Amino acid sequence: MCTYRIASHLVAGVAMCGRPRIWVATNILRCQRAQCNHIDSFLFEQSVQNRSILFSKLFNMYVCYAPTNEKDEETKEDFYNKLQTLCDKLKEKDMTILMGDLNAKIGSDNNGYEEAMGRQGLGKMNENDEMLADFCAFNNIIIGGSVFPHRRIHKATWVSPDHRTENQIDHICIGRKFRRSMQDVRVQRGANAASDHHLVLARIKMKIKKREVKRSTRTQYNVDFLKDRVTTETFRLTVRNKYEALQDLLDEGNMDIDTQWQQIKEIWTSTCSEVLGKKKYQQKDWISADTVNKVQVRKEKKGAINNSRTRAAKATAQEEYTEANRAVKNSVKTDKANFIEDLAKEAEDASAQGNMKQLV
Repeated sequence: MCTYRIASHLVAGVAMCGRPRIWVATNILRCQRAQCNHIDSFLFEQSVQNRSILFSKLFNMYVCYAPTNEKDEETKEDFYNKLQTLCDKLKEKDMTILMGDLNAKIGSDNNGYEEAMGRQGLGKMNENDEMLADFCAFNNIIIGGSVFPHRRIHKATWVSPDHRTENQIDHICIGRKFRRSMQDVRVQRGANAASDHHLVLARIKMKIKKREVKRSTRTQYNVDFLKDRVTTETFRLTVRNKYEALQDLLDEGNMDIDTQWQQIKEIWTSTCSEVLGKKKYQQKDWISADTVNKVQVRKEKKGAINNSRTRAAKATAQEEYTEANRAVKNSVKTDKANFIEDLAKEAEDASAQGNMKQLV
């Protein structure tokens, strides 16, 4: 048995697209690469493509952005008809997951929809939810967010611009046959994403085939931080001080060659760990250390919002987060502009020297 976490916001900011969309990942078979058949899609395909997913059974996933409650009936019916057409092609034995911004408030009253939803939903059911509930009931799908009991702050997935209204409109649903595989669905409020939607996580436990994967044990450090002059000077000073301490030990003559090598290796690894830090994730080469620090500050501001106990404190924390987010965006724009300018300068120098290989 193995437990997986599935996030509802594989496509961040999808609401900005302005119209309903459906992203489809079908026929994901063990030991094979995921085949993505997409409808009006350009983003989710990149998330699924070129990844080996080792499920013991076929796995079908739909990531959707549904019409809002204010849209006309024709638009809503067209969306669910398109989704139903896709579901009709699936096999009952395969696992099916429906997720995304479905713009449906499910509520806690499941009368008439006992097989499609539980009684742990937030708010009151609206017209969109009736269409979602009817669709789920017809296709034997369970709305995961309505099944598991949680506090209100761990159910609300969307916050209004005035930070007063909270709704549960993002959902992760699963086929009824695999209901026992879904162990939990809850909101992850600490996700550092500049969005009015919170991240929704589902924990799914399923049987998969064991596969030995060789992983590199080499530790990677944030060497890109050395582009910053202050960080470089700090790094040099730290190494110099440690070498001076090592030199005192070497002068005593009580250290063999192997011990000397271990001491030198320890100097470099400890300095990298202290000054640069271990690389936790892959980032663009052109992002500066200053931008990374600002991202960390934004993350702390996000935590302050979640930990606020009063409305006034939350409003103040939200203002600080907005300012920190603006600083991150401006810093990223500056880094990218500098990166492009450096590339242009390199190309210009290479062209002046007739070095066509460097241009390529």
